[in-house]
Amino acid sequence: MSLIVIGLVLALTALAQQPARVEQLAPDRFSEVHAPLFTPQPSTNAGPLTELVSAANSGAAHSARPVRRNFVDRYIFDKLERDGIPNAPLSTDYEFIRRVTLDLTGRIPSPTEIRSFVADSDPGKREALIARLLASEAFVDKWAYLFMDLFRANGKMGRGQELFHYWMKENLRSDRPYDDVARSIIAASAKSNHVVGASNVIAREHVQGKPQPDDGRDFGMVQQLDTDDELTVLYGKTFLGINFSCISCHDGKGHLEKVNVWLSQRKRADFYQMASFLGNSRYLMYWEHGKPQSGEFMIDDAAPGYDTKGKSMIRVPRFGGPSEPAFILTGERPRSGAEPREELARMLTAHPQFARATANLFWARLMGFGIVEPYDEFDLARYESAPQGWQTQASHPELLNALASDFREHHYSLKRLFTVICTSSAYQLSARFDGEWKDSYTKYFARKFVRQLSAEELHDAIALATNRPGAFSKSGEKVGMAMQMSGPAGGSDVRNFMQTFGQSNRSNPPKDPTGSPLQAMLLMQSSVVTDRVLAAKDSRVQQLVETYKDTPGRIVDELFLATLGRPARDAERQVALAALEKDRVAGVQDLQWALINNVEFVFNH
Repeated sequence: MSLIVIGLVLALTALAQQPARVEQLAPDRFSEVHAPLFTPQPSTNAGPLTELVSAANSGAAHSARPVRRNFVDRYIFDKLERDGIPNAPLSTDYEFIRRVTLDLTGRIPSPTEIRSFVADSDPGKREALIARLLASEAFVDKWAYLFMDLFRANGKMGRGQELFHYWMKENLRSDRPYDDVARSIIAASAKSNHVVGASNVIAREHVQGKPQPDDGRDFGMVQQLDTDDELTVLYGKTFLGINFSCISCHDGKGHLEKVNVWLSQRKRADFYQMASFLGNSRYLMYWEHGKPQSGEFMIDDAAPGYDTKGKSMIRVPRFGGPSEPAFILTGERPRSGAEPREELARMLTAHPQFARATANLFWARLMGFGIVEPYDEFDLARYESAPQGWQTQASHPELLNALASDFREHHYSLKRLFTVICTSSAYQLSARFDGEWKDSYTKYFARKFVRQLSAEELHDAIALATNRPGAFSKSGEKVGMAMQMSGPAGGSDVRNFMQTFGQSNRSNPPKDPTGSPLQAMLLMQSSVVTDRVLAAKDSRVQQLVETYKDTPGRIVDELFLATLGRPARDAERQVALAALEKDRVAGVQDLQWALINNVEFVFNH
C-alpha cells in the first residue's frame, strides 16, 4: 500500500474517531428526542484533521499575508490580532480554484479552467471566478440537492418530489429572496402537492392516521396534530436554528439545564402555542380503492384548530393548555382576521433569528463549521454572553449579526451571502499552517479547515477526473453527475459506494460525512473507481495514452491537474515517469488510481 493511500486511511479513520461527549443526565430525565443534543460538535476535530490532510499537500507554496477585503475580515482578523493568534497565509491559486469550485458547485475544475485561472494576472480574478460559479447551472444543481437533503425530500412526496426539486432549482437560478421561499413553504396550500411545489415540504412531514371518507370523496385523513408538531420542529431547526423537539413532549425545566439554557426556560405550553399557528391546517391524502395515491395531498386551512388535549401517535400524551397561537420568540399573536399560517411565516422570517440562523447555516457549509455549532442548536440565552458556569455559544456573535444584517439589507439573497463569505480573505486562507497549531486556535478560523467531500461530490469528482460520467436517468434523459439528480440514484455499485460515503437516505436529518477505513478500502476496490481508471470507453487515461505517445510528461501533468487540481512535484513526477516507462498503459492507469486514493482528493482543503 502506497504512502498516499496510508494517508487516506489515517485521515478517514481520524474523522471517524471524533471524541463523543459523555451524557451526565440520569436516564429517567430525558427521552430519545434528546439524543441529537449530545452529538459531538463537528468543530471538535477540525484542527487535527486539517493538520493531517494538509500535511499531504506539504509541497504547496503560499501567497502573501491576507488583507482585509470586507467586513468578514475585520471581525475575523481583528479578533486574531487582539488575542495574539497567528493565522495561515492566503491559499495559492491552485488551492483556491479547486476549493471554491467544489464549495459552490460540488465539482472539481478541469485542467483547462485551472491553467486559465492560474495564468490570469487580473487582481480581481478570484471575485470574477466566484461570480461565474454562482451564475452556473452546476451551482443550481449542488444547492438544490442540499435543500432536498435538508427537507428530507423523498417518496413521501410522491411525484411532488421532482416538482419540489424543480421549484428549488428555479428559486436558486433566479436568486429568489430566501425569506420569500420560507414563507411559501410555511403557508403553502394546494389542491394537490403534485401541482404546487412549495407544499411538498408539508406533504413530506405528514403523520398518517386512519383512512376517513370526507364529503363523499375518497380521502385519508392525516394525523393532523402530530403533523402540526413535526412541521413546527422542522421550521424551528431549518429556519430558526433552534431545536424544539424536547419541549414538544415536556417542559424544558428538569431536562435541559445542562444542554440549552434558553430551552430549559420554555414549557410544552409554549410549543403548543407555536404549533397552534398550524391548527387550522388540514392534510388530506388521496386514496382510491383503499390505497393511498403516491403521496398526493390536498392541503388547506379548514381544520378546527389545535387541540392541546388531542391524542398523539408519536409523542407522550398531550396534557392541555393554551391553544391560541403565539410566536415563541416574541409572544406575538396573529392579527385579527389573518390566516395563522401566513402570520407565522411573516413573524418567523421578520425576526432577526431567521437571518442569523440562515447566515450561520451557510457559513458552516463554506467554512467547515458554524459560528454557532451545531447550526440547528442555538441557545439564545448564551448566544452573545453566557450565564455563570457557561461559555458564550457563538465564536463571533458580532460577525454573525453583521452577516445577518447584510443578508436582510440585500433582500435575503443567498448569492450575495455566498459572495460575501467567499470573497473574504478568511475564506481564502490556506489549510496549511506555518508553525505549531494549537487546538485553541480552532474557534478563531485561523486557517481554512478541510471537509470530506459528500458522497455525491466524491462520485462526481471521480467522474470528472476520469472523464467517465455516470449513467443516471432523469425524466427520461441521461445525466452524468449525481448532483443533477433529485435524490439517491444509480446502479447497485454506485448506490453502495455513495451509501458507504454517507449519502442521506432522506428518512433522517442529513449529517456531515464521517470517515471510516471501509471508505478507504472501497476507493481502492470499487468498480466506481477501478473501471473508470482503465484505458477504455474514451476515459481520460485512454485519451492521454493515445494523444501523448511520445511525451509522457504531458500525461503526468494532465492527470495531476485533472485529479488533484495541481501540478506534480518533482519527486512525484519522477516516480510517475518511472512507472510509465516500465509499462505505459498500466503505469497511467495505476497513476490515476493512486491520485484518486490520495488524501488530497477526498477532502476539500
